[in-house]
Order: sequence, then C-alpha cells, then structure tokens
Amino acid sequence: MNQEIYDQLEEIIKPYLPEDVDASAIKPSSHLVDDLNINSTHLVDIVLDVEDAFDITIEEDELPDMDTVEHSINLIESKTTVR
Repeated sequence: MNQEIYDQLEEIIKPYLPEDVDASAIKPSSHLVDDLNINSTHLVDIVLDVEDAFDITIEEDELPDMDTVEHSINLIESKTTVR
C-alpha cells in the first residue's frame, strides 16, 4: 500500500466523517459507507476531492472500486502510474 496516497486520502476523508466517527477509525480496510458512515453526498465530494488532489478522472463505472480506503488507494495508484 502506498503510504503517501494513504496519508493524502485520509486527509481528504476526515472532513466528511460524521460527528460520531473519529478520524482514528480510518484504516485501509475501512468501508467508506458501512464503517465510516459517510453519506452518498459526501462520497461524491470525496471523489471530486480525490480527482483534484491526484489530478485524475474517476469514471462513473469505477465508483464501486472506491468502496474501501484500500480499494480507493489501489484505484488512485493505477490511475497515477499510467501517466
């Protein structure tokens, strides 16, 4: 797992966590909706922030690939190494 991407992704996710979820809950295996309780509106915001932060485009059919933190990192890695 790419630690640099993980750290950056963690910073992107933190502002969207609901009040009842602490930032320490963010782990590679964390499911964004089921574990971190991020709602669908915030998921869209996270995707947009990820696209901006990493200068990538995430297609609609790739959104299911961002269900967990680790899967999101894998998707980001695959898109940033293609350049």
